[in-house]
Amino acid sequence: MTDAASTTAPVPPVGRTAPGGTEGAPLAALHDVLLLDLDGVVTIGDQALPHAVDALDAARADGLSAVYVTNNDQRAPHAVAAHLTGLGVPVGADDVVTAAQALAQLAAADLPPGARVLTVGGEGLRSALLQAGLTPVASADEAPQAVALGYTTALDWAALSEMCYAVSQGLPWYATCADPVLRTPRGLAPGVGAAVAAVTTATGRTPQVAGKPAPALHREAAARGRAHRPLAVGDRLDTDIAGAHAAGATTLLVLTGTTHPAELLGAHPGQRPTHIGRDLRDLLVAHPAVRDADDGFTCAGWHATHHSPTNHITVTGDGPDPLDGLRALCAASWNARDTGGHLPDPTPALARLGW
Repeated sequence: MTDAASTTAPVPPVGRTAPGGTEGAPLAALHDVLLLDLDGVVTIGDQALPHAVDALDAARADGLSAVYVTNNDQRAPHAVAAHLTGLGVPVGADDVVTAAQALAQLAAADLPPGARVLTVGGEGLRSALLQAGLTPVASADEAPQAVALGYTTALDWAALSEMCYAVSQGLPWYATCADPVLRTPRGLAPGVGAAVAAVTTATGRTPQVAGKPAPALHREAAARGRAHRPLAVGDRLDTDIAGAHAAGATTLLVLTGTTHPAELLGAHPGQRPTHIGRDLRDLLVAHPAVRDADDGFTCAGWHATHHSPTNHITVTGDGPDPLDGLRALCAASWNARDTGGHLPDPTPALARLGW
């Protein structure tokens, strides 16, 4: 993969104490390239999320380009591009960076050309391994030299067993990602991380993970987009946001995927987003600043306070957008966490905002 260190923006503060404002400008105007996660950001299953197509069309009309960065390795880049184009988001294969490509690069660096790799995953993973000069096989009896695991809806007990037989022999093994769940139109389904946990439980060995939160995908995406001011957009704190931080990109968390506001309030320093939005429409608007107050933090008519003696967190006000109240709550909660106290229960404050 291409080294994009020269194209990424300076590393933003990891230990953020408040979501950032945009000084009256739309968020998109501050950046030149979007590094977009797919599942939970642009799509849900095979469908586009509400408002995603129109928001990306508007961003593109304003001159903002996009590269798609996904831990979902089931499809090859050309198939991902064709699917997005069919949904109304024009994309070329070179605009898609997958965890399968990252895994193939890792394995090719460790193994001799043509090495057999026991592969459990979709066509995207098999195709990436072949392009990297490796040979996917399906059985531990075919003398594999490594094991690769990606996402597939066809995973069964027999495939898990073949992996365990090979991993138990001490072979190097790789996983495209460690996401435990995948958001679908019917709810949350097991992700690659769930299968990783099964093999690890059976063998006692953990894989080398290629996808987010490792920084390689975002760095490659920034390089392909020739980005100078990239904005990484994701729905997961532990993969999308953490991976973008590691790659030096500014971040936007959208609440259309797996992260609930309560999880956001408890985010560790390295997983705190620079900006917060409901969905991709928040690319197109200004984000108000969170400001210090004598006893807490304010944001566009909302006031959040952490009451240290009782370890409660409250939000008051009547601002026009409850999302601004959430931004103030993040500041109060993150600062409370950073001062070493127990994380306050956010349930009443979030209920006040409608979450």
